[in-house]
Amino acid sequence: MAPHTGNRRAADLALFGGPKLFAVPKSTSNLVQPDFERFLDYSRVAYGSPDAAPSTVTAQFEARFAAFHEARHCVAFCSGFWALATSIVALARPGRREVLMPSLTYRRMADVVAWTGLMPRFCEVDPHTLAISAATAEPCIGDDTALLLAVHPIVNCCDAEGLANLAARHGLPLLIDGVESVYERIGMTDGSSRKVGSFGDAECFSLHASKLVNGFEGGYVTTNDSALAAALVALRDASATRPGALDARLPDVHAAMALANLDGLDAQVASNHARYAHYREKLAAVPGIRLLTFDESQPTSYKNIVVELQDDWPLSRALTIGLLNAENILARVYYAPPLHSKPMAYPHVPADLPVTDRLAERFVLLPCGDFVTLEDIDAVVELLALIHRHADEIRAHAANEEASR
Repeated sequence: MAPHTGNRRAADLALFGGPKLFAVPKSTSNLVQPDFERFLDYSRVAYGSPDAAPSTVTAQFEARFAAFHEARHCVAFCSGFWALATSIVALARPGRREVLMPSLTYRRMADVVAWTGLMPRFCEVDPHTLAISAATAEPCIGDDTALLLAVHPIVNCCDAEGLANLAARHGLPLLIDGVESVYERIGMTDGSSRKVGSFGDAECFSLHASKLVNGFEGGYVTTNDSALAAALVALRDASATRPGALDARLPDVHAAMALANLDGLDAQVASNHARYAHYREKLAAVPGIRLLTFDESQPTSYKNIVVELQDDWPLSRALTIGLLNAENILARVYYAPPLHSKPMAYPHVPADLPVTDRLAERFVLLPCGDFVTLEDIDAVVELLALIHRHADEIRAHAANEEASR
């Protein structure tokens, strides 16, 4: 249980020598734990008897996750990296080099593209959704565009329907990274909705322990294209036969963990919703902070808590995060620095993206997931309110500390 923060003063903050607010760090990672007996039940299918068939559980994983995403096929991989890299290789148009992607996204996305031998080209995101859109991507499409790589943002989704229409108009393959959008549905312009995982040529997902579906590690690709699914399987399985190559197949123990988490997914989402609703209620009283709200018109996971530090927030983001981290609140920046501004030792298309540059300075991820309680949220928000009230004192103290070093 975190101590109450209501009577704390700025000078009591851990950054200035006071005790830490949380003895155990509060993370932005999910780290959800499934029912252990269910995990053992799935594991026993593969490992529990001499007659267990190899990859039986992974085959079950692929069938269930294809159905979950309302897609025809699911191809499992040992990691999200291999799922993404293999999909890029399988989909990129031959003879072209550029993979068009947002800059405000995962810090290693450009590295993955470069690893495949292709060249990242970065575009802006919509300032309201923080996602790539048809409007932000189309100006960057050219004769050398090999693939459109869209990414769902951490809260809500990109306009997958609009991006699919854009890709079709230009005759381009569309790959969507849906790492933080496993549970979501997307409303369509005709009033229907579709599950994330059923859009574009393929969609990639991660089974890292920090994600909604914890498989310890792993990844998978969903697609409605049977020929593409067969090509992905061939590329994945060929890796296991090359001397010295990494076996990219998903081990059954990871599939078992992911299936156990899938069984408990609705309960996890309900817990996420309770945390999100509590943050929304409490943060409403803190000036200068805006919670990014989930679109509740469609099913959503409510997993990640992202806030914007607005113009009237009195401290820099760096100092704010430093104060939180010092209290064992492991808040972190949202996709900063953006990819186009990072030094790269591989070919890429330089970009001037002022919207992305501005957005990359404003957002913070707050603790979420299975190990964060409502009482923890109270303490986090009370600390933010204290920081706001004592901003002048904090700035002066921080300046003195810096001057004395």
